[in-house]
Amino acid sequence: MSENLIPDGFTDTPQLPGTPWCVHDPRRPLPPVVAPAPADQPYAPPSDAEVLFDGRDLSGWTGRDGKAAWKLGDGFMEVVPKTGDIWTKRDLGDGHYHIEWSAPAVIEGRSQGRGNSGVFILRQYEVQVLDNYQNPTYADGTAGAIYGQFPPLVNACRAPGEWNTYDIYWFGPRFEGDRLVSPARITVVFNNIPVQICRELMGPTQYRKIASYRPHPPTGPLQLQDHNNPVRYRNIWYRPL
Repeated sequence: MSENLIPDGFTDTPQLPGTPWCVHDPRRPLPPVVAPAPADQPYAPPSDAEVLFDGRDLSGWTGRDGKAAWKLGDGFMEVVPKTGDIWTKRDLGDGHYHIEWSAPAVIEGRSQGRGNSGVFILRQYEVQVLDNYQNPTYADGTAGAIYGQFPPLVNACRAPGEWNTYDIYWFGPRFEGDRLVSPARITVVFNNIPVQICRELMGPTQYRKIASYRPHPPTGPLQLQDHNNPVRYRNIWYRPL
């Protein structure tokens, strides 16, 4: 590091509890530099992200019978009803997940039968995907809900056919043997609006049941749900935290 790049600071200040560093310590390691998305492409992956789906192929995904059988379109993939869920071949863990989705432009069905899908962290914890634009349903099953547990703070759903964004910040549960040490925590930002903030989950999501924890690994695939509606997805990426 050249002399003019050595950071300013102080070494005669109090030591920060639990660290070897003083307040404003110039010796403290600096954060790594990450190039953000371009200003005109605010949802493009930053330089340290792992791209899980770039709109061109499904080579990083699998599904029933070992194949991701969904349809590829112009920069997106679309649920093919009754072909089954798909999930990443790679296991992921704590981190920032970015997912964009669109409910069908042609409205069919109502309540849970309209534009239904889901994003499952570790294939166990569902953030609900649903066309909730002027489409009421039970609160803990709306778009942005932790399914069966916590409704979103607001309904931020865009009109059918328009693209929605989820930015999900996930910190999984911790176990010591069979004992739960700390529950999973999740923050969900839906179309730039926080709808779940550091929410402590009751366990893996369930349908018509109370969730509870059983020990499981800290990593697992990201899964997208086939709920018999042709929901579309694009621009999916992940940053470990």
